[in-house]
Formats: sequence, C-alpha cells, structure tokens
Amino acid sequence: MFRGKKYKDALKNIDKSAAYTPSEAIGVVLKNATAKFDETIEVHVRLGVDGRHADQQVRGSVVLPNGTGKTVRVLVFAKGDKEKEAQEAGADYVGGQEYVDKIQKENWFDFDVVVATPDMMGVVGRLGRVLGPKGLMPNPKSGTVTMNVTQALKDIKAGRVEYRLDKSNIIHVPIGKASFGPEKIEGNFQALIGAIIKAKPAAAKGQYLRSLTLASTMGPGVRVNVNTVSATQSAGAQE
Repeated sequence: MFRGKKYKDALKNIDKSAAYTPSEAIGVVLKNATAKFDETIEVHVRLGVDGRHADQQVRGSVVLPNGTGKTVRVLVFAKGDKEKEAQEAGADYVGGQEYVDKIQKENWFDFDVVVATPDMMGVVGRLGRVLGPKGLMPNPKSGTVTMNVTQALKDIKAGRVEYRLDKSNIIHVPIGKASFGPEKIEGNFQALIGAIIKAKPAAAKGQYLRSLTLASTMGPGVRVNVNTVSATQSAGAQE
C-alpha cells in the first residue's frame, strides 16, 4: 500500500516496539494529526471473545463526556404523542411508513442514527436488510429502541456513541476531533473503555482486552498497553 510523505514522517514519531500509556498514545496521535482538516481520533479494541456465539457478543452505547465533535442527524420512527415528542426534542426526521418507502425506493440515507419506539419496530423491521449492514438498525441494547424518545435524543445529540464487535472481534469507535486537545480526548477514551469493560460477557474467558490502538484519520496507529488501561479503570472504580 502506498503511503505518503506525511504518513512516513508520522511513523518516525512512534516507537513500534513500545506500548504506550493512554496519555502518551493520545499525545503521539495528536502530534501526528497534521492534515488540513480536523481529523477524527479513533479507538480500535480487539477483545478476547468469539462474537459468533450469542453469549459472547459485546454491544452497547455510552455518552462521551466531551461529545464527538460531529453534528448527528437522527431519524425517529414514532407515531401519535411520541412523534410530537420527538419533534420537540430535536429529531431531524420523524415519521413512519413514509420513511421506510423513502429508504427503500430512493436509497435515502441522510441520517446517522435511527431511533424507534417499540410499537414501530414492526414497520422498521422491513428495513433490516438495508439498515443492519450499515449498523443503523435500532436495538434496545444500544438505547435506540425506547419509549423515552426525549432522553434518547438528548444523549445522541450530546455525544452518545455505539460500540459493537465486527467479524474480527474488534470494536471501532470515534472519540472526538484532534482539535479537542489531549484532556477531552482522554476523558472520552476512559468513558468508552470503561463501558466496554463493564460489558464483558460472563462467557468470556482469558484476557478480555487483547489489544488497543489509537489513530487519527490520516495517521498511523499507536499501540496502547492494555495493562495500563485496566489499571487505570480499576483505580477509577475504587475512587
């Protein structure tokens, strides 16, 4: 794979033989985020589970304390009083069958998150084949199937992110923009990792956090020492 001069220069800032503490890794990643746009900072976590088994799935959501730096467009499937509630709570799009038709017939995807009240899941279920592969299907575990539409919208707009295993048992989550600076990025990082650790399945055996990497949109990955992460989380839980 071809790598540009900036990427190769960024590699010089990384000790490939080292596993950094979260603070150190964030510092290196931000130093390497030199693109002309505000790069997104991402976390990639490999877990010691087998997502092919239902009892080892890891999925959920967490509100990042410092937001994501992204304007999130929310589509809500609701009716009656809940439709009005969603509109008043700041949903970008609210409705029912008309949006199912728009997605199916026009291939419309001008939204980032889908929320649905439980009584609308029969309608939304028809979109499973198109929303599922994109990670947009509402799910109770991620808080996107709920009667508390106002709270769901508040959390999403404030910076709630979903995390879930991919086929390689890795979780990929954006935790902010380079412009946030190290303190806000670390606050979001600790909130995400804390949520993932709490979501550890009872069926998981052996080491849970196998590897952890931080990277910016255009920069190389920086490896984080998972033992320092676990220790930090344990200390935080005791405070």
